[in-house]
Amino acid sequence: MTVVGPFGLSVRDQALEADVQAGLAAVEEGLLEATKSEVPFITGAAQHLVRAGGKRFRPLLAMLAAQFGDPYAPGVVPSAVVVELTHLATLYHDDVMDEADVRRGVPSANSRWDNSVAVLTGDFLFARASHILADLGPDAVRIQAEAFERLVTGQILETAGPRDGRDPVDHYLDVIGGKTGSLIAVAGRFGAMMSGADDTVVDVLTQYGERLGVAFQLADDVLDIASDSHESGKTPGTDLREGIPTLPVLRLRERAARLGHAEDLALCALLDSDLSDDARHREALTRLRAHPALEQARRDTVRYAQDARAALGPLPECYAKAALVELCDAVVHRAG
Repeated sequence: MTVVGPFGLSVRDQALEADVQAGLAAVEEGLLEATKSEVPFITGAAQHLVRAGGKRFRPLLAMLAAQFGDPYAPGVVPSAVVVELTHLATLYHDDVMDEADVRRGVPSANSRWDNSVAVLTGDFLFARASHILADLGPDAVRIQAEAFERLVTGQILETAGPRDGRDPVDHYLDVIGGKTGSLIAVAGRFGAMMSGADDTVVDVLTQYGERLGVAFQLADDVLDIASDSHESGKTPGTDLREGIPTLPVLRLRERAARLGHAEDLALCALLDSDLSDDARHREALTRLRAHPALEQARRDTVRYAQDARAALGPLPECYAKAALVELCDAVVHRAG
C-alpha cells in the first residue's frame, strides 16, 4: 500500500501508483509552465499558491478517472491542469471576498500584496486555463464554460442568501453543488473523456465527482470549525468570522428554531454579534466545537461520501475503482 500525493490516498497496485504519480508530476510541471509570464511580478503572484502546494484533489481525480480509458492519452494531463488552474483562480478571488489572511499555510495573495493584485492574478489564471482549453476541443470548452457558470452562480447565491420560504440547508447544498461540486465533477469527466472511456463511464465519474465534491466542501466546513491552522492551512473560523453560514452553523440555527433551547439561542446570538472581536470569535469557536450541530455536519459529510461511493456501482471492479472508493473514505476522514 503506497500513499499518493498530499491528499494521502492509498494505492494497492504498483502500476496504478506509477501512472498516478507520473500524471500528478506532469500536472505540476504544467501548472508551473502555465503560470509563467514575461513579467516577473506576474509570475511570482501567479505561482504564489502553486508553490504553496495543496492537495491537488482535482488532478488526482482526473488521473484516476483516466484509468478507465487510456491514461496516457494526450488530453488527460492538460485537462487536469485546466481544472486546477480554474480552482486556483477561484481561491485568489475567494480570499479577497473573505478578507482572508492565510491560504495553504502562507499569506494569502491579497494580504501579501493587495486586493487588486489578487483579483487580477485570478483573472490571469482563468485566461491561461482558457488558452489550454482551446486545444482540447469545443466539447471541452463547453463543459468548462457550463461548470464555470455553475460555480459563479453558486457564489452569487451564497452572497444573496436563500429566497423567502426556502430551507437554508437546501439552499446551501445547492450553493456548494455549484461552487465546489461542479468543478470536481469536471475533473472526473475530463479524466474519463480525455482517456477515451465510453459515455457510460464518463457519466458515472461525473456524478461521482459532483457528490464527492459536495462531501469535500462539507468536510472543509467541519474543518473550519474543528481544526487548527496547521491542519487546515488557513485561519480557523475564517468563515465564522466573516458571517458565512456554513453547514455547522446552519444545523445549529435549524436546531435552535426547532427546539428553542436557551443555550442554542444564546450561541446563535453570539454568532450574530461582531466576531471581528478576537475574544468573541474564540468563544464562538469553542462553543460550536462542543455543539451537536458539528456532529450533524459530520454525518452529512458521510452521507454525501456514501452517495459518491454508490455512484461507482456500474464501474468494473479494478484497482482504480478501489482507489476512488478510498477517496470517499479519505474525504470523510478529513472531517473527523
